[in-house]
Amino acid sequence: MKAPSKELTIDQIIGRINSGMTVGIGGWGSRRKPMALVRAILRSDLTDLHIVSYAGPDVGLLLAAGKASKVTYAFATLDSIPLEPWFGRARQEGTAQFREWDEGMFQNGLRAAAQRVSFLPMRAGLGSAVLENDTDLRTVVSPYDQDEELVAVPALNLDVALVHMNRADAMGNGQYLGPDPYFDDLFCMAAREAYVSTEQIIDTAGLTVDAPLQSLLLNRTMVTGVVETPNGAHFTDCTPTYGRDEKFQKAYATAAKTPEDWAVFNQRFLSGDEAAYQAAVTAFTEEATP
Repeated sequence: MKAPSKELTIDQIIGRINSGMTVGIGGWGSRRKPMALVRAILRSDLTDLHIVSYAGPDVGLLLAAGKASKVTYAFATLDSIPLEPWFGRARQEGTAQFREWDEGMFQNGLRAAAQRVSFLPMRAGLGSAVLENDTDLRTVVSPYDQDEELVAVPALNLDVALVHMNRADAMGNGQYLGPDPYFDDLFCMAAREAYVSTEQIIDTAGLTVDAPLQSLLLNRTMVTGVVETPNGAHFTDCTPTYGRDEKFQKAYATAAKTPEDWAVFNQRFLSGDEAAYQAAVTAFTEEATP
């Protein structure tokens, strides 16, 4: 018997998110981010979100729009531009709460949530300022060695996870085709509900015709819903389907420098629906091509 389809629309997915929820966003910096879903959140009435992310423009845009009231992160970067501009401004102006962890601690927090335990111990963080800056963190003594103290990294429990895959099938099996899976599987397993946007939905048998079995990062039991969003990770990298749109990313970062320039950028690219965004990007690309 064939498993039921989990195909949804972008609006159906966003309609399942409530204000005040903790939302994990997969990808890494400015790489394979579920930007079509992030843009849909920008258009929604959602507020007061706690965003958990290896942060890039996903977090920047949500902070700029006042959608995120709290961010748990390990870094915030556009990769080729070291610091995410809206994130940097929000930190300086204190417009949201921020919880900064070591990258390994962040991964351990997701892993604890995925394993349904309240914390996992690790050495990362010991001797660093992370314990001074986050006074909610605790240490534990190993039950097997009373001289060993470890950081008890609390679980990063997510209400919802949003990730982007190169390909998926209608049942929710998700496939990455680039060099790095990041931690999208952990995001999905750490969440009560996980939603996948994908460049292309194809037949299940086609997923392994030209790619190895281990590229199937997500199995359908991890996934609540899936939506096809071509170019849906733009302007972040979605190798090998497409690379990062560096010209657009530079325009984004430049516009973030002044309210006037941002208003123009916002009106041109973010005031309409996803189809309008993609049409505006096509026009931008044509203008930027000699």
